[in-house]
Amino acid sequence: MGDQIQFIVEKLNQEPFRKNYNLITFDSLESVQLLQLLNDVLGEIDPKHAVDIREELPEQTAKRMLSLLGILKYKPPGNISDLSTFRQGLVTGSKPVIHPVLHWLLQRTNELKKRAYLARFLVKLEVPAEFLQDDIVADINKQYEELMEAFKNLHKECEQLKTSGLSTAEIRRDISAMEEEKDQLIKRVERLKKRVETVQNHQRMLEIARQLRLEKEREESLAQQKQEQKNQLFHAEQRLQRAQLQLKEMHHAVVDSKPESLMKKLEEEINFNSYLVTEKIPRELESKKNLVYLLQKVVAEPAMSQADLNVLEMKINEVNAEMNQLIEKRMMKYEPIDSKFSLYRQQASIISRKKEAKAEELQAAKEEMSSAERQMLQKTSQAQELEGADVLKGDEFKHYVNKLRSKNTFYKKKRLEIAEITAEYGILQRTEELLKQRHEALQQQLQAIEEKKGISGYSYTQEELERVSAVKSEMDEMKGRTLDNMSDMVKKLNAMVAEKKASLAPVIKELRQLRQKCQELTQECDEKKIQYDSCAAGLESNRSALEQEVKGLLEECVQEESNYHYTNCMKRILDVQLQRAEEEMKVYVSPDAQERRKAIREQYTRIILEQENLGKKLREKQKEVRENHGPNMKQIKMWQDFEQLMKCKRECFLKQQNQTAIGQVIQEGGKDRLVL
Repeated sequence: MGDQIQFIVEKLNQEPFRKNYNLITFDSLESVQLLQLLNDVLGEIDPKHAVDIREELPEQTAKRMLSLLGILKYKPPGNISDLSTFRQGLVTGSKPVIHPVLHWLLQRTNELKKRAYLARFLVKLEVPAEFLQDDIVADINKQYEELMEAFKNLHKECEQLKTSGLSTAEIRRDISAMEEEKDQLIKRVERLKKRVETVQNHQRMLEIARQLRLEKEREESLAQQKQEQKNQLFHAEQRLQRAQLQLKEMHHAVVDSKPESLMKKLEEEINFNSYLVTEKIPRELESKKNLVYLLQKVVAEPAMSQADLNVLEMKINEVNAEMNQLIEKRMMKYEPIDSKFSLYRQQASIISRKKEAKAEELQAAKEEMSSAERQMLQKTSQAQELEGADVLKGDEFKHYVNKLRSKNTFYKKKRLEIAEITAEYGILQRTEELLKQRHEALQQQLQAIEEKKGISGYSYTQEELERVSAVKSEMDEMKGRTLDNMSDMVKKLNAMVAEKKASLAPVIKELRQLRQKCQELTQECDEKKIQYDSCAAGLESNRSALEQEVKGLLEECVQEESNYHYTNCMKRILDVQLQRAEEEMKVYVSPDAQERRKAIREQYTRIILEQENLGKKLREKQKEVRENHGPNMKQIKMWQDFEQLMKCKRECFLKQQNQTAIGQVIQEGGKDRLVL
């Protein structure tokens, strides 16, 4: 405890507090002074708390300090087990409570300043759920959360830059070193240029060196492109293998299938995907969002003690008990009415659970199948790389050799054909180039002739018209074919519609009966809903009245608690005063003379006697001053006249010296003239 107080005193005597305390003066501070000192330290950490506690109520001061300590994540020491005791000690300025808080704050002031600064922007405002139903409020809350995340990222980047170790001095040193290296390189290049200029054909050699460097760079870029193309080829081969595998599977699926079965499979797949998109995935996404919101809320709250957790558990148990009671009352009240729908509700819930389970099983099976397909592709690619195959024996090997011979002859024939085709292709390519050159020459001649005749662009316009007419004829043919196809399609659709009408006639009859039944059920449901709404309105009014009553009781409880704390503080102060009075009486009544001298009464008596004696001496001195005032004033006047007389004598003496000096100068000047 002594080390703790000594540390606090040392820190308070330093900047920025400068309190000039010692252990005795710090220990003799009263409760109000201790609270003001704690408030000054908190104000240094967070400037918003730099206030005078005498200008606010004790409850407000305690609440403000507790909120800041909660943000700073201060945990009371082990000997303060009850949080209410800690709050009471903070209100009364108890030393066993204030000293540990000051020690903890002064140990980590810089860290707490940073935490208080971040708390202004990162302590999330809790918006009630009923207000979040409004779109504007929800959008503003979303923007607020996005800005909070952006602030977190910017603060992290700022801290990383601060701790990266890059300082301006180091950067300047690096820049100066680089400039020196640059100057050295420039000098070296100049020396090399001077050496090269003496060599014959140095310009040609420099050009060849530059071309060599360019070719090396081009070679590196080509090698990099080659590697990229190899990677692309590898990925393309893998995609091709997957596509071939899918094609084989589709071929196997289509071999013995009918359009109806394919349509049925597609409908099942569409239904499953729509169920995932519309029901399952949104529900899972909503649950994840709620979980993330709860976790963010838990992270944003300050650290909680075991007492706070116990209070929350008690509240949760009370709310669960109230919910169970309300559910039992509702079941007892509305059991006969809801008995018709209970069976349907149970069946619907069972079906929905089964549906969710099957959907999860199906999704897991699909994932397993996709992983098996990936493994199969990997195995096939590995087998192709190893070029592994089954060993052929006997007739199979002979058949394989004959097959290879026939393929070899076929390959040679095709190779000769390819050589002929390539030779012919070269000839045709050359012919095409010559024809293009002739065509360009003719086009230039034609344009020159058109410009001479004043009809430039005629040939181009004619070609465009021919091209447009050819495109129009093709479009007309396509339209004709499309109209024929559409007429056939309309006939088929009409036939299919007639068949569907015939097949749906009994279903429509059943649907009419079900519609009538549905109308009856909807009417009954509306009646039940009206009853439910009336009951809910009554319960809501009762709940609002109970909430108002609870709010009033809570306010009254808070007021009574503040009165209790105030009364308790006054009682403690009076107890201390009474204890001091009792101690004074004991000392005053004590038979020991030395003990009586320690009494405050005796001390004050001695002080009074000393002051009375001092007063007598001062009165006597005053009397002497009054009696000697007249003669003293005359003496002062005489001394002033004497001082003035001496000043006049001094001035006369100085004037006489000046006149004698001037006379001597005049006499010396006259003698000089006589000599001349």
